[in-house]
Amino acid sequence: MLTAVILVKSTREGLGTLGPKLADVDGIAEVYTVTGEWDFVAIARVREHDELAKVVTQSLTKLDGIERTQTMVA
Repeated sequence: MLTAVILVKSTREGLGTLGPKLADVDGIAEVYTVTGEWDFVAIARVREHDELAKVVTQSLTKLDGIERTQTMVA
């Protein structure tokens, strides 16, 4: 099992709606609203690196309201 922490910076418009959208993405196990430079922390749990790449580069990029992300593999 591979765990990744994904920091998400939201657009102003996405602040109120992005959390549930992130939680609905396959591979995302947990989502937290946080304060500071980042707006959300998403925890991804997948079996392989290829699955993580799909979550970040395919699923998350389709969501409206994301300004940028930073992924850290644990």
